[in-house]
Amino acid sequence: MAKWTVLAAIWGALAIVALVFYYGYDLPDVHQVAQHTRRPTVTLVAVDGTRFSRTGDIQGAIIEANQLPPYLVKAVIAVEDRRFFNHFGIDPVGLGRAVWVNIRRGHMSQGGSTLTQQLAKNLFLSPDRTLRRKVQEALLALWLEHVYTKEQILTAYLNRVYLGAGAYGVDAAAQTYFGKPVSQLSLYECAEIAGLLKAPSHYSPISNPNEASQRAQVVLSTMIEAGFITPADAASATLAPPSARPSVPTGLGRYFADWISDHIGSYVGYDHEDLVVYTTLDLHLQQAAERHLTELLASQGPQYQVSQGALVTMTPDGAVRALVGGRSYAESPFNRATQALRQPGSSFKPFIYLAALEAGFTPETTVEDGPLRIGHWQPVNYEKGFRGPVPLRDALAHSINTCAVRVLEQVGVEPVRTLAQRLGITSSLGRDLSLALGTSEVTPLELTAAYAGIANGGHPVIPHAIQEIRDSHGTVLYQRHGSVADAVAEPGAVSALTSMMTGVLAYGTGKAARLDRPAAGKTGTSSDYRDAWFAGFTADYVTAVWLGNDNNDEMKRVTGGSLPAKLWHDFMMDAHVGLPPRPLPYASDSPAASVAVAAPSITPTTPAPPPDTGLQDLISRLSNGAAARPVAP
Repeated sequence: MAKWTVLAAIWGALAIVALVFYYGYDLPDVHQVAQHTRRPTVTLVAVDGTRFSRTGDIQGAIIEANQLPPYLVKAVIAVEDRRFFNHFGIDPVGLGRAVWVNIRRGHMSQGGSTLTQQLAKNLFLSPDRTLRRKVQEALLALWLEHVYTKEQILTAYLNRVYLGAGAYGVDAAAQTYFGKPVSQLSLYECAEIAGLLKAPSHYSPISNPNEASQRAQVVLSTMIEAGFITPADAASATLAPPSARPSVPTGLGRYFADWISDHIGSYVGYDHEDLVVYTTLDLHLQQAAERHLTELLASQGPQYQVSQGALVTMTPDGAVRALVGGRSYAESPFNRATQALRQPGSSFKPFIYLAALEAGFTPETTVEDGPLRIGHWQPVNYEKGFRGPVPLRDALAHSINTCAVRVLEQVGVEPVRTLAQRLGITSSLGRDLSLALGTSEVTPLELTAAYAGIANGGHPVIPHAIQEIRDSHGTVLYQRHGSVADAVAEPGAVSALTSMMTGVLAYGTGKAARLDRPAAGKTGTSSDYRDAWFAGFTADYVTAVWLGNDNNDEMKRVTGGSLPAKLWHDFMMDAHVGLPPRPLPYASDSPAASVAVAAPSITPTTPAPPPDTGLQDLISRLSNGAAARPVAP
């Protein structure tokens, strides 16, 4: 009998050795516990100083466990590993208790992992729930307990554990949730931070204060059971619970933040530490933009079969103040403001009329609104019937398609393309007369930037969002100096066009966008109601709105003068609260004196063939400086 007992013990020992070897041969070096790597933190700051976005990992000060608030250490031990100072890395008693509780309840409600096991998993292992990982976790815990003291393990755990909102370690959590160092935490705040260990997002004092409070009460009760505090201590702590002071992202400007994040490296390089980026975002405008777009799509989207939208607003020098790339970032992070190429429809027409004004026409030059056929193509108007001879200003205000095509026919496609590109249209533009109807796709961002070039008197702008970048020590790594180039359009022609665009709101297709102050703009609707736009400006802001569907489905007769004009109006009214009405600085009611000699009335003619592509286009673009500019924050 003794012989078989010895043999069984030997084979059992060999099996344990084999198991340890099998699961432990690829274990990482335990001495890595003294090392730590993290993703650099990039914090975005709005114009009012509010930190509205943060990416990367936040690491607070590394503090020894014996220098932390005693309540915090006791709270963590009470809820996570009450026998921490008595076990050897694995707690058979705690494990057995957890198994028994889970059997009685019929589901997994308790875990048996010690703090040492949690540290091993957080530092070295993936979150996979496999037998191999659990065995390796146990082996690493034994190894950690052999190499390090309990104080060192506790220090490593409390300074490395993830506590939500990008915060790693208790000091980072104290700064994130309560705006103060960990040394200043109260008993109740210590209980809330310890409560985060179970589910950091669910028990966040900022996003879920009620759940955080309930969890803190559980932690306090557990501390009483462990003998760490008295019921009187818990009652006193509960009487005056703290109100969290968030320094985590506001949730606003997610599309804006994505747009910036894609370009930061081009300004300061891609190998950097923590950065603070001071942006052009105005949180008041951003909130208004997101709210109005969401409310309009929720209230009228189903009725009119429109599911998506985008809005961009900037100052006339190109500083982006608000940018919304869709109805819900959580549902779709695709940025329709910067990435979606859509047909602008008649919102492209201002560039045609600006080229005509530069060529010698005036707002009073008449153009024929009548039947028009060019080859197999017959452009039609939105409204039935024809008006006959129409002044240019009325042709633009009422968005008459036949007039726009005739103007483009007379001016030429290439001058219009060149002018639009100089003002900021970076997408490819067509070379036939359908360009007059806005058939070449653009993004809302570039259309807004091009309108800013009209609003500021003909100076192209680079739409930008970054004013300054600093490192964590406050050293300035980048600072913007100017964003407006020399004028690329005749100032008098721009003044005349601005005056004409005011008529769109005053008596034309954009009456629904009319404000309580001078404003100019243009509606746009693509064929079959697939895209609807309103773009325009005041003396303070330039804004473009797009509505449509991602799958290019038709909307239910949504034109630029309906829902987009309403959205533009509602947003711009909010944007200008507190701002005095100002005249448009570059509008002129008497532009004839500052433009070239007026051209005669435009009558139907046979269109000239579109210019050839290839070498001729390349020479034209180079000689006119019209190469596409990259649009960057």
